[in-house]
Amino acid sequence: MSISDLFVPLLIVFILVYGIFKRVDVAEAFCEGAAENLRTAAELLPMLILLMTAVGMFTSSGAAQYIADWLRPVTQKLGFPDECIPLALIRPVSGSGALACLETIFTSVSPDCYAGRVASVLMGSTETTFYTIAVYFSSIKEKVRSSVFIAAALADLTGFIFSALAVRLFFGG
Repeated sequence: MSISDLFVPLLIVFILVYGIFKRVDVAEAFCEGAAENLRTAAELLPMLILLMTAVGMFTSSGAAQYIADWLRPVTQKLGFPDECIPLALIRPVSGSGALACLETIFTSVSPDCYAGRVASVLMGSTETTFYTIAVYFSSIKEKVRSSVFIAAALADLTGFIFSALAVRLFFGG
């Protein structure tokens, strides 16, 4: 048995002992925290439904493919594989949509080819930024400034470009 097997049980015991030492009703504190988290989840639900609906409509309507075709001349000059363009469009908005795109890429090309490797690096080095922004700002009930979206879009663009460059550098693309 290793220390990693014991970490969670030891953490729970530590929290219980600390609560007893500080004279805190641990069960009541747990229930209060759970209730607060349920309220937060209920407040976030409309935003999550909106995002899932929008992503579904975007991909099902063919808009992602249309934008990918429109961007193809630019991405080819950057050395970004055509197969990864829809993934780059969906990734900032939806993690599950990006996983579906990744599966589509892997069924059409090998994970060990250039496009497969770029897709893998892109998935591992970028985040669902617009989803995260929507969830975080709706949880604090504050309006998002446009500078946040601009910074997120530039960070995503950087991740997309450098995913292709990293694969070329390390694997010879």
